[in-house]
Amino acid sequence: MSLHTTLIDAATLAALPPDDVLIVDCRADPAGAGAADPDKPEREYRQSHIPGAVHASLEHDLSDLRREGQGLGRHPLPLEQAFSAVLGRWGWRPGLQVVAYDAGSSALAAARLWWLLRLAGVREVAVLDGGFAAWREAGLPVESGTVERTPSQAELHFDPHQAITDHATLHADPAPVLLDARAAARYRGETEPLDRAAGHVPGALNRPFADNLDASGRFKPPARLREEFAAVLGHTPPQKVVHMCGSGVTACHNLLAMEHAGLHGSRLYAPSWSGWVSDPSRPIATG
Repeated sequence: MSLHTTLIDAATLAALPPDDVLIVDCRADPAGAGAADPDKPEREYRQSHIPGAVHASLEHDLSDLRREGQGLGRHPLPLEQAFSAVLGRWGWRPGLQVVAYDAGSSALAAARLWWLLRLAGVREVAVLDGGFAAWREAGLPVESGTVERTPSQAELHFDPHQAITDHATLHADPAPVLLDARAAARYRGETEPLDRAAGHVPGALNRPFADNLDASGRFKPPARLREEFAAVLGHTPPQKVVHMCGSGVTACHNLLAMEHAGLHGSRLYAPSWSGWVSDPSRPIATG
């Protein structure tokens, strides 16, 4: 079986033997625990999902909200032990292909799971291009209810070099190039619907994650993505790029897009903007 490490299309996923893939439904509200209807993603999963898919909660499986208030942002990273327990509950085993999907083209929480697995050294993980919407558009089957897989023992360890949680690292010499995935209006400080203050980290560049997608909601071809990232980053090597967003979720979309484009080795500033502005003394840029 071919290894899928960035994106996979609906037809290819449908052709994989069920025993050879772990499918994870990551539908989520970007507002997280503050959403008007926080139970909606799981309710929609129970109503209809890709056959065999387990459900991942952005707040409880892909984040650790108990660590909020520690300068780690609105979606603090889960601890290794907790994330390992989640994978064990899903029946993950080394070498098993994982496919994550969201509701549609945004691939936000799905990209977060993709990145968390890569943080733990897992490479057999891909995001369904176009999400559940693409699966439905292809006329592929769905099922309702919940899926419980045979549990396994999982013990993974995160690579500390891939995730920046220390704010001071952003001012290291030489400093990394920050790439902010939020919409341009939030980056410029014209609006801020979620966090304490509006604006961006001084010196950060802007690449709205939505720019990674074409008119159909699929990721743009690798060559096109390379051109567009080069237009923002110039000749900066990917290894010097650090992604951020509001809380460390949508930034994974840009990281996924760069990997799909062959621009390997960029990292994530996990606390992102919500972590940066948790300390009022930190500088803020606008415009």
